[in-house]
Amino acid sequence: MIGEEVKQLEKLSAPYGREITLENVDYENGMRVLRIHIREGSRFTVMDIDEKTAAGWAAVMSQWAAEAQ
Repeated sequence: MIGEEVKQLEKLSAPYGREITLENVDYENGMRVLRIHIREGSRFTVMDIDEKTAAGWAAVMSQWAAEAQ
């Protein structure tokens, strides 16, 4: 199994009792991902995304948030 180093970046409270945790994960082989944990009650969703996906997602979220203000 490939070793990994995990560093928590942020923990956010979201509507309806959801909790989002963002982590940086560095693997021994040099790969790096953003790990997203979403907790909804007793349900958990975990996603690992690359830098390109994170940048695209961040751009869409920033634009959406800016339009709401």
